[in-house]
Amino acid sequence: MLEFTFAKATPPKSGAIALLVAEGEAPSGLWAKLEEASGGAIGRAITAAEFKGTARQICTILAPMPGISRVVLVGLGKPDEFNRLVAEQAGGVSVTALLRDSQAAIAAPSLGPQDLAAAALGALLRSYRFDRYRTKEKPEDKPRLTRISVLSDDTVRTRAAFGPMRAVADGSFLTRDLVSEPPNVLNPVEFAERCKALSNLGIKIDILGLKELTKLGFGALLGVAQGSVNEPRVVIMQWNGANPGRGKRQPVAFIGKGVTFDSGGISIKPASGMEDMKWDMAGAGTVVGLMAALAGRAAKVDAVGMIGLVENMPSGSAQRPGDVVRSYSGQTVEIINTDAEGRMVLADLLWYCQDKFNPRFMIDLATLTGAIIVALGHEYAGLFSNDGDLSAQLAESGKTTGEQVWRMPLDPAFDRQLKSEIADMKHVTGRPGSSITAAQFLQRFVNGKPWVHLDIAGMAWSTKDAPCIPKGATAYGVRLLDHLVAEHFER
Repeated sequence: MLEFTFAKATPPKSGAIALLVAEGEAPSGLWAKLEEASGGAIGRAITAAEFKGTARQICTILAPMPGISRVVLVGLGKPDEFNRLVAEQAGGVSVTALLRDSQAAIAAPSLGPQDLAAAALGALLRSYRFDRYRTKEKPEDKPRLTRISVLSDDTVRTRAAFGPMRAVADGSFLTRDLVSEPPNVLNPVEFAERCKALSNLGIKIDILGLKELTKLGFGALLGVAQGSVNEPRVVIMQWNGANPGRGKRQPVAFIGKGVTFDSGGISIKPASGMEDMKWDMAGAGTVVGLMAALAGRAAKVDAVGMIGLVENMPSGSAQRPGDVVRSYSGQTVEIINTDAEGRMVLADLLWYCQDKFNPRFMIDLATLTGAIIVALGHEYAGLFSNDGDLSAQLAESGKTTGEQVWRMPLDPAFDRQLKSEIADMKHVTGRPGSSITAAQFLQRFVNGKPWVHLDIAGMAWSTKDAPCIPKGATAYGVRLLDHLVAEHFER
């Protein structure tokens, strides 16, 4: 992981440097000093490359002066369209041009400490690699960059602003690591074991095994798990960061679907693309990363994270279409398609969370339906909720962090489709509106508690690079929910 240092905005003596500049910005400060030291080479290169400073535009100047391997100019776009996300993305774009150098610097003469720290965050997020299983990678294919110096006129404030951001990045990296792991390594038991490390951050960890879950009556979750040789686990994480002097507060609660591999069970999936189902636990991965981020930056909030960890496999002991199970709530569910397993895991967790913690609100995250990808592509997560204020707050946080959400409808007409002839409900309807009917099913286990369901099936994994995210696991939701807490539930 990259090391970050903070120094005064003076020209470095070696390595590479990224300059983040806006459209129409004239050389000043460090930029002007570098232009002078290069004998005008930077200005000539800008003219030759027709560099305008448009958002994420890059101009690389090789060896412009003694000791400096390259100067990389990255555009911030129009000043009147600037926001912190623009700074993050510029930082992310810049680091891709700096990876061949062992050390580099980032500077932005026109940005204040908060925005410069955001650019450093973008660089850190984009630098992520999951390479623990690569044994024959050539040295020239590996990035050399190990340290970035952030050059600022106010190093104290820039460093202070970066501290909490670094904690959120650490949480995001934890999520990316978990989601990237192969399913033969990260089964439910191993996943739960890894969560124990969060106790080093001050998070209380409780793990429920097969015996405890059976005794409690987690029938919906256990029905999914019964076809696998790998036992299920439920992990409960508690961070108590609110001011105790203000009395007992209801915690905020985050709940994640953790299907470490989803074959579909008896209703088995097609073979093509089934390897992607290792990341059907991305909702749980996000909750773990979020809890690490909150604790890492010492968030002044009481928070609960709950994840249900199962493996959905076909076998002689697997759940069958047509089975009826009794959920933790006592409600019975007719199983129609064993590939609709995530909602069964969440159903038990949602009810148990209310019983045990009486949270202020519940937000669940799940790679729940392929239908949400048909509706929203890979640009938005589907948001379903019974609470308008919470939905609006999440939409605002989505725009700020770039982890966007789009609110989808809930309606009794969809709910009626869940009627079963032999049980309290069935868990699957037909294809039309199937993301909505999945959310309607979950709402039956909410009891009117303020609640949001985030269907992140289109957002958990990326097949292409983005400014702050290399292709692979995205850690979608960590920054979104951390921002929600920071802006609305710590003050």
